[in-house]
Amino acid sequence: MAKYEELGIAIEGSVRRACEGKRVGVAFSGGMDSGLIAALASKYAKSVTCYTCGTDDSFDVAAGRELAEILGLPWVQCKISGESIENDIRELILATKVSDPFTISYEMQLFTVCRNADERLILSGQGSDEYFGGCANSVSEDDAGYESFRDWGLERLMKVSIPCERSIASNFKKKIAYPYLDDEVLHCVSKLDPAELRPDSLENRKSVLKTVASDLGYPVLAHRTKKASQYGSNTTETIRDAARAKGLRYNRFIAGIYESLGLREANLLRDAAVDVRMDPILLYDAEKVLSGLGKTHSEAMAAFYKKLVSEGNLDFLEDEKKE
Repeated sequence: MAKYEELGIAIEGSVRRACEGKRVGVAFSGGMDSGLIAALASKYAKSVTCYTCGTDDSFDVAAGRELAEILGLPWVQCKISGESIENDIRELILATKVSDPFTISYEMQLFTVCRNADERLILSGQGSDEYFGGCANSVSEDDAGYESFRDWGLERLMKVSIPCERSIASNFKKKIAYPYLDDEVLHCVSKLDPAELRPDSLENRKSVLKTVASDLGYPVLAHRTKKASQYGSNTTETIRDAARAKGLRYNRFIAGIYESLGLREANLLRDAAVDVRMDPILLYDAEKVLSGLGKTHSEAMAAFYKKLVSEGNLDFLEDEKKE
């Protein structure tokens, strides 16, 4: 029996339940996570098409085209460019109401996939990095630092990324399935020794999933090189170039688009000498509380500044900590 056989069975089962007999698209970066999903889906789905977002010269487009050919699956490039990026961001913001520049940079890939895909169901490899130690920051000799980053990543995934992606899918009348977040898969992950999921080097990230991919018959996937989607697709660089062309910083460029749509002030301190973003996880939690109180984000900020002016200092924050 293979060491991670139960996990492999669970992942294949989650893919099968999601796509059996259906026409599906895969958000496909050309890396191991989406590659394994696509390969398994091809065994059960009526049809599988791989969609890769990126500029013509991007890492992901080259990797996606190559891997789709290896797997024998049809492949489609979902192009982004300097000419279209501002309108793309505008459409994404309208669909999700997200203002955080970082979130926009890595969700642009799914947005373009959903816009271009013919299929109603999109399979995503989301969750693999967070649960299998795929992020560069997962490599840490400091136990507290590793655990803090892991917990932050999982919280951001569930509170920020997944809600944003469901809004994107809904905007295009599509559904997203997340095989790596399936209950049976996560149950198997929970039974593993946490030390096995913690990478000791950049090269050994996601070693458990690499073994699973090989055991399932796809050793070619275990050695795929991957970049974060916002960089592999050239999304971040494309946005930065568009901002520079207007004489703006990256964050201010996105904030300006958000505010031009007549939405509340962007999640950014407006016109500050240095652009400061609020943690989107904190924003998510705060807006749940504000919603229960019948207050808006702007009203809360106005109340904060009113108290700051009346007190003349920030001592009231220290007083609240003591209480």
